[in-house]
Amino acid sequence: MNTVQDPRPLFERAAGQTASLISDVRPEQLDLPTPCPGFDIRHLVGHLVEGVNRLAGIGESIPAEPFAEREARVPDGEWAREFAAAQARYRLAWADDTLLDSPVTMPRAASGRETVAGYVMELTAHDWDLARALDDPRPLDSELAEYALAVALRTVPEDHRGGVWPFGPPRPAPEEADSYQRLAAWLGRPV
Repeated sequence: MNTVQDPRPLFERAAGQTASLISDVRPEQLDLPTPCPGFDIRHLVGHLVEGVNRLAGIGESIPAEPFAEREARVPDGEWAREFAAAQARYRLAWADDTLLDSPVTMPRAASGRETVAGYVMELTAHDWDLARALDDPRPLDSELAEYALAVALRTVPEDHRGGVWPFGPPRPAPEEADSYQRLAAWLGRPV
């Protein structure tokens, strides 16, 4: 997989970064567009809540639905609380180390370790989307972006775009691009 044997600590870091960004969303920003095609801030934050709940469900042996099938319906103003509840659910569901080497399907067969790593990538990429949409100047965790980029390069090849894989074709990243920009470009975002 990656040099990190257990991706759960990195998931916690990514989720902490996500929670910090979500806590700063103001109601008047919810309709702002994000770099993630088809998502305004309201839908992106709902997607993040649902994603962590989906990962928790996978750990609880609940079959994962295709990516586009569900979106969290969270009342405005409840985003931070709902994300924290999803994080708590995830922690309980993935506390057992044996889950890391158990097979899961979502939408392709993978180990639990690969699945959690994929969600590190998911949160990290969307943290960049949300920070950009919020015009948030805080620095994002570059180690997370390097890890997420390595996961993306390995698990989201160019021929896995569209359909159940919600990624556009890779885009060029500027020569001076940081790891978040390279991740975003690989996943099809304009940088």
